[in-house]
Amino acid sequence: MTCQHCSHHGSTASSFGPNGKKEWDDAIIIIGLVAVQISNAAFMVFVAPLLSQGLNPLFLVCFGSLTTAVFILPFAILFERKKWPSRLKPALMVKFIFLALGGVSFFQVLMMIGMKKTSPSIAVALPNLAPGIIFIIAVSFRFEKADLMCFYTRAKVLGTLLCLSGAIAISFLQIPSNPMLHKSDSPQIDIHSDWIFGCLCLLAAVLVVSCSTVLQAETMIHFPAPFTLCSVTSFIGAGFTALFQVVMEGKIDMGSPSIKPSSVASFILVGSVTSSICIAFNTWAVKKKGPVMVSMFSPISTVGSAILSAIYLHQTFKYGSIIGMILLSCGLYIVLWAKKKEGVVPGTTNEEVSKRDVDTERPLLN
Repeated sequence: MTCQHCSHHGSTASSFGPNGKKEWDDAIIIIGLVAVQISNAAFMVFVAPLLSQGLNPLFLVCFGSLTTAVFILPFAILFERKKWPSRLKPALMVKFIFLALGGVSFFQVLMMIGMKKTSPSIAVALPNLAPGIIFIIAVSFRFEKADLMCFYTRAKVLGTLLCLSGAIAISFLQIPSNPMLHKSDSPQIDIHSDWIFGCLCLLAAVLVVSCSTVLQAETMIHFPAPFTLCSVTSFIGAGFTALFQVVMEGKIDMGSPSIKPSSVASFILVGSVTSSICIAFNTWAVKKKGPVMVSMFSPISTVGSAILSAIYLHQTFKYGSIIGMILLSCGLYIVLWAKKKEGVVPGTTNEEVSKRDVDTERPLLN
């Protein structure tokens, strides 16, 4: 029997051993993932005033994607250079183009327009629908089997329904009290029409990014280099967005002349650097803990955005919208829990589950 004095010293010594290192790694991952989600929320809140002042979403997406591609490239060269193929096959290039159009250009432009018409907190909340929609798409195209006799499949269906219910509650029960929306002699009509249009844009953005995520899953089977994929698709997406703005507007234009170019440039630079760091950290966290662990922190950005919007933009929330966020978060956790548990043989160790997560689920949920 060990005395208390020996036990105390034993536990102290172990904190510097492998278990202690693991505890420090876990703490760093948790703190980092919280910081990543708060950074995402802060970006959406602080970009809202610029959009309301007339900043062109196409311009923001174009140069934001370009700078992100540049900042991610060193990570790709440092960690993934050995994974690059000797030559790019046409099929892989086509996938890059579709990922750039969907996951970079269309997704970000729809998100910016939707946020401008609604609010940052709604724009941050609705992407939590993605895992449920990905499940529906994967089942529809038979990338994933759906056996309603299986408890975990029923759990994923329930989680998806909760996500959809939460999204509907958030979209239609939130009071459109954002002063940025009052622009005409009939503000009430414009507010409601803008709000509905904005919600539709956000839902379309979630659908686009869900489809892109499924395509990303298939692409990363043959090209397992997430940093490189992010850099390449961001660069291509920036080019497509610039081309689209030239075709639609005749030039690449920042938007309202009242906006200071230095303010926009600073915002894009800081946002891109922060985004690059977040992507790098998320990739490392997925490698260490698997995508399910990383995805479970997504609702923090929703809460953070709501708090920052109340403080910085003076926005208020209706109780129905708060209930919608709770439903959305619960549905997300149910889908992720069922996805993690499905197919795990009873008696499997935690290490084997983590390895399975990293090997088979990374492309779909990351």
